[in-house]
Amino acid sequence: MAKKKFSKDWVMQHINDPYVKMAQQKGYRARAAFKLTEILDAEKLMQSGDIVVDLGSAPGSWSQVARERLTGAGGVVDGRIVALDMLPMEPIAGVEFIQGDFREDAVLEQLKNLLGDAQVDLVISDMAPNLSGVSSADSARIQHVCDLALDFACQHLKPEGALIVKAFHGSGFSQIVESFKRHFQRVVERKPKASRGKSSETFLVARRLKP
Repeated sequence: MAKKKFSKDWVMQHINDPYVKMAQQKGYRARAAFKLTEILDAEKLMQSGDIVVDLGSAPGSWSQVARERLTGAGGVVDGRIVALDMLPMEPIAGVEFIQGDFREDAVLEQLKNLLGDAQVDLVISDMAPNLSGVSSADSARIQHVCDLALDFACQHLKPEGALIVKAFHGSGFSQIVESFKRHFQRVVERKPKASRGKSSETFLVARRLKP
């Protein structure tokens, strides 16, 4: 009974969520688009000409925001947007999509072939693992996903590039922040207004790789 009530409450909250309504009005595939928009505005990130990689991109709302930001007056993307996900994603004009696990060499090879020798300006990751409710197991999974994004960024970013990644407050969070600080000169936490108050999610913005 409690589960049914919870589901009903969640559905009502979702229907009445102003960000859900705004996402529908603007044609975004998920309300998460507004989280990225707020972070980009606050950090003054993503400029024309940037090369952006969106890890864990499906359903594609972050790639949609990137496309908006990089589209010039003629409606053409000024820069590159490469999206990767294990799940399929509906095409977005101007976004190059690779379906696969970026931990696999074959997928990284595809990305390398797309980018050539170009280094990346910005890596964005809204990835989240499937959570079990067991805090010790979940914190390990969250840390693993963040480590994957960090490792990818360290290998592919320009020295002055930036990484935006989703994390969760709780056990293991301070270790994630510390690992980011070992590799980047500036690491800040961002909790966008579009992020639900009850959610423990927070976003780490890491800038400028340490030499």
